[in-house]
Amino acid sequence: MKFAALIEYICDEARINEVRPRHRQYLRRLLDEGKLAVSGPFTDGWGALIVYEANTAEEAEAYLQADPFHQAGIFVRWTIRPWNTVMANRELFSTD
Repeated sequence: MKFAALIEYICDEARINEVRPRHRQYLRRLLDEGKLAVSGPFTDGWGALIVYEANTAEEAEAYLQADPFHQAGIFVRWTIRPWNTVMANRELFSTD
């Protein structure tokens, strides 16, 4: 089951950039393990959307809390909601 996390970041771009490599390495591991469906930051710097593959909301929350961004205090607040993919166009997703 998929769980979408809508996450707000701190307003400290330098700190975010400092921790981002560890954050992305962590997300890459989740992706490789089949625990991440999609992720990416909002282009206005507000935060990010991360969609986890998990059995429960608690499991998705544990993935979020193990994230280096969370551990470094970059995640200010978040909500995790069960999410159902109805349609998707892979051609519109870029991993730039």
